[in-house]
Amino acid sequence: MKSEIEKCLDGQLFNTSDSEIQSLIHRARKLTREYNSTASDDTSSRKEILSQLFNIIGSNVNIDTPFYCDYGKHISIGNNVIININCTFVDCNKIEIGNNVLIASNVQIYTATHPVEMQERLVEGWTGNKEIPYFRTFALPVKIEDNVWIGGGVIILPGVTIGRNAVIGAGSVVTRSIPENCVAFGNPCRPVRSINESGE
Repeated sequence: MKSEIEKCLDGQLFNTSDSEIQSLIHRARKLTREYNSTASDDTSSRKEILSQLFNIIGSNVNIDTPFYCDYGKHISIGNNVIININCTFVDCNKIEIGNNVLIASNVQIYTATHPVEMQERLVEGWTGNKEIPYFRTFALPVKIEDNVWIGGGVIILPGVTIGRNAVIGAGSVVTRSIPENCVAFGNPCRPVRSINESGE
């Protein structure tokens, strides 16, 4: 029988009130609170906290504060990555960030979502049971490939992959995967022109 975390990572409906999941959430809240209260030049403490918070963190990673995430352990970050101020990563499923990635301020990445149909989203006859929520949730992974630049205020929705070398314009809402080597922007975000035709 699958655990609730395994269901979560498999894209199945899962119980957000599960004790193991709640433990991950509380741990992430504690570590992000500590991280957000560190001095910006205290590189040793910041690196240690992030190494505890994330699944994988590469070299030369700079995450400005404040930074927020849901579980932490489902986030993997490559080398040479900048994440600017006030970013939020809802990592119920995996968020994978490649190498040489620039993420501007106020970017939001969501893996969690809910069924659209009300009958599927809400638990019929829910009576305040704290062991299960009154709503149903599932999560889909997000992947940001190498050399991507994501502009300020971008929102990335569940299940999206942003292809290698792509540039996402500020304020975009990324509802579908974006191919590599293109500039994309808008709501919904769409490719508008090709770049890096040599693939380098």
